[in-house]
Amino acid sequence: MKLHWASASPFARKCLVCAKETGVELELIARGGTPLMTDNMPLEQNPLGKIPTLERADGPALYDSRVITQFINAQGGGSLYPVARNWEVLTLEATADGIMEAAILMIYEGRVRPEELRFPDWVEAQWAKVERALDALEARWLSHLSGPLDAAQIAVGCALAYLDFRHGNRDWRKGRDGLAAWEAEFAKRESMVETMPKDA
Repeated sequence: MKLHWASASPFARKCLVCAKETGVELELIARGGTPLMTDNMPLEQNPLGKIPTLERADGPALYDSRVITQFINAQGGGSLYPVARNWEVLTLEATADGIMEAAILMIYEGRVRPEELRFPDWVEAQWAKVERALDALEARWLSHLSGPLDAAQIAVGCALAYLDFRHGNRDWRKGRDGLAAWEAEFAKRESMVETMPKDA
């Protein structure tokens, strides 16, 4: 299977971490771009032109990341989507993905939109989404995060790491000691260490 990915993408990293945790081998195909620069995106495999996209030999390519992680888990016979906690896992994964989406949109506003058209209030509204989600993780989800490994934990770990990678000047840890402590331990997992982003 071939994963179209970029090292800096937290969604692609989530898929790669799931693969490492379930023992699934992936061939990595480096991609990159923005919604305005799609020449190096997997347009033939994914009409949305987004990464990650997973090519497989016996069917059409798969996307988005939540589809890919479930497929990888099934291929590897993993337990990242346990039936007993399925709805909690999916909801927490969606929360983490929402953090990633908002954080990426903030980057696009600065990198893609012409300076005279940038909207600082819109950027701060995206960060407000991130902060509400982080507060929810701290208040309601720490016991789940501290339980057996699942896809939601991987998604949260990748989301928090992306905040450090792209938004390190905004101290997401402030007032969230429990979440910060959990992240510090989760970041030590071999799968997380091996997939740390290298692109700026």
